[in-house]
Amino acid sequence: MRLVGLRDGRDVLVSRVLGDRLTPVAQVDDFYADVLKWRAAAAAVTAGERPLAGARLAPPVPAAARVLCLGLNYRRHAEEGVYGVPDHPTIFGRWTRSLTVGDTPVPVPANEPGLDWEGEVAAVVGDRLSDVDAATAERAVLGHAVVNDLTARTAQKLTAQWTLGKNADRSGPMGPLVTVDESGPLSTGLRLTTRVNGEVVQEGDTRDLIFGVGTVLSLVSRTLTLEPGDVLLTGTPEGVGYVRTPPRFLRPGDVVEVEVDRLGVLRTPIVGPEER
Repeated sequence: MRLVGLRDGRDVLVSRVLGDRLTPVAQVDDFYADVLKWRAAAAAVTAGERPLAGARLAPPVPAAARVLCLGLNYRRHAEEGVYGVPDHPTIFGRWTRSLTVGDTPVPVPANEPGLDWEGEVAAVVGDRLSDVDAATAERAVLGHAVVNDLTARTAQKLTAQWTLGKNADRSGPMGPLVTVDESGPLSTGLRLTTRVNGEVVQEGDTRDLIFGVGTVLSLVSRTLTLEPGDVLLTGTPEGVGYVRTPPRFLRPGDVVEVEVDRLGVLRTPIVGPEER
């Protein structure tokens, strides 16, 4: 089952996609207040009411969601940079304000030579998690989505904290949420490919993750309570632009696509800073 957010005035409605049409299910906060109820309602939908084409879409997560990101979580990506393989998960945050959807133009910040691509898979939490074990945390995953963790490397490298470089305007495009019954757990292996203007720049497999989704969510739950709708970005495979010789970045006019097995393709055009 594929779920998207549909903008309806000031509201976002979680909606089920069926082919080239969609049907609203519930307002996004209501959906995550009772995931079991509204997931069952979404599953019962058999026909789409509205055309998907031209719909004003939004990420299918609440504005209050925490977006937790994993750095250096594919072994070969950790080894290609200056940081090395971590002993513990490297966790940083994105604000939901930076999230957007596919085909939304993303501007290069004025002080950057370009943006760097980071094709990823996101896991969306479907149940409240407080001090739980890894197996319980894994069972609480509602589904997965394709994400591009577009990064402003100049800002990221200013300090040891990565927050600024990971929150540029509209720099977190996110695809539809595919429920776990269709996506399967990441341990089963989802192939991830990133393309820039049609050229493959990243290829990875989620079986190469250093820290699994359940392990990380369990760890986080010991410190803070995770709520339905919170998001975990699971990291990016090798092949990012800043480690290349010479470094390569996304510039205005480029189009970057991230494709993940069972989840689909996320397309993002890059524009200049004047379009912020």
